[in-house]
Amino acid sequence: MREVWGGFRVPVFAAVTALSLGTVLALGGCGTGEGGEGSGGVTLTVVATNYGDDVVKNSQSYWDRIDTAFEAAHPGIRIDVKVYEPAEAEAQVAKMVAAGDPPDIAQIGNYADYAADGLLHSADDLLSIRVQGNFLPNLVDAGTTNRTQYGLPFLASTRLLYLNKTLFAEADLEPPTTWAQLRSAAEVLAERGVKYPYALPLGPEEAQAETLQWLLGGGGGYTGDTGQYDIASARNISTLTWLRDRLVAEGLTGPVPPARLNREAALQAFVDGDAGMVSAPAALVREIARSVDPVAYEAVPMPVGTPGAATASATVGTSDWIAAFRHGGHAEEIGTYLNFLYEDRNMVDLAGTYQLLPVTSSASVAMRANRKYEDLWAGLDALGTAQLYPLGKPSWTATSRDIQERVGGAVGVGGDPGAVLGAIQGAAAVAEETGDK
Repeated sequence: MREVWGGFRVPVFAAVTALSLGTVLALGGCGTGEGGEGSGGVTLTVVATNYGDDVVKNSQSYWDRIDTAFEAAHPGIRIDVKVYEPAEAEAQVAKMVAAGDPPDIAQIGNYADYAADGLLHSADDLLSIRVQGNFLPNLVDAGTTNRTQYGLPFLASTRLLYLNKTLFAEADLEPPTTWAQLRSAAEVLAERGVKYPYALPLGPEEAQAETLQWLLGGGGGYTGDTGQYDIASARNISTLTWLRDRLVAEGLTGPVPPARLNREAALQAFVDGDAGMVSAPAALVREIARSVDPVAYEAVPMPVGTPGAATASATVGTSDWIAAFRHGGHAEEIGTYLNFLYEDRNMVDLAGTYQLLPVTSSASVAMRANRKYEDLWAGLDALGTAQLYPLGKPSWTATSRDIQERVGGAVGVGGDPGAVLGAIQGAAAVAEETGDK
């Protein structure tokens, strides 16, 4: 699933970073040669995803810059990058794989399907020990399937609660830290005529992200301690029941039913000053800044059900992934390129340009120390403990789609959270057993 993107025209507003080291040292894997000079004129094909839009430059310029520098340092390796819009990038890679000619490298939103089919190099095949050890541990976990890391995190994002400071100040409200406080603030905002006191997007565009954010705040999530699906847990049912009864039924989520409110519309409502609160990634800051009359905002951690009741991390994290295909037999050259790509200077530049987050400790430290990136500090602070989707499960693609289509109905008028979550759980179990994707 793609949640890293910054522009509203991209269906999944995002989500996910900079990788890193400054200089690549000891290499750890069978294909990690630092120099490609002995490789003899290899061309690596790369499919990448565009983070730009009509205002912020297309990602092609970033890749052109990186590749020019790389080829100058490694004349034996040429890079052929094609940049596509998010949905098109996914489709292009799927088409190439189906034709038996995948790219050497794909920078996309999913890796597990290809890993399950035995098509990918592992991180051990490609990356230096230092690069592997520099990834944030929770991102390594999310990139691992069957105890092997096949997904290499590329860019990340976290979600925070964005408040309209003007509306809160006029109503003499403080940032909420619990659901009860959020509900009380939403009541006051509704009484003052705010169109969306809390914008709750559970429409099919990206309902899996908003849902997980609330489930974490209630002490639940999509999986249990063993890593198996636990979607219909008592805690999850309780969370959606609270949303249905205490926010939606009381008219505190705006005029559009959550099942029909998509992420793009919810975030645009906040940018337009029509929403008092919304959960969003840091890319929202870019959209606020470019508006004609930018709203004053504050970003705070998402409230929890009751203090101490939430999981250790009540923040959703999302990431894009690099998948390296085995088909071309270019492990050494791919490793050389990726170790270069993950240098701090390259990845901090990309993450900062598009209001995204680095996925390595050293790049995160570099960004945290630079006031130029102050708007991203809250997201950086949350990323290390953020919970990601169970991406290592090939069944997650189908399960995520099921959540998008069904979960909004659980909190609407007459909605039955137990029945809806139970149906999603049942379908997820079948997909897990049969290997459906």
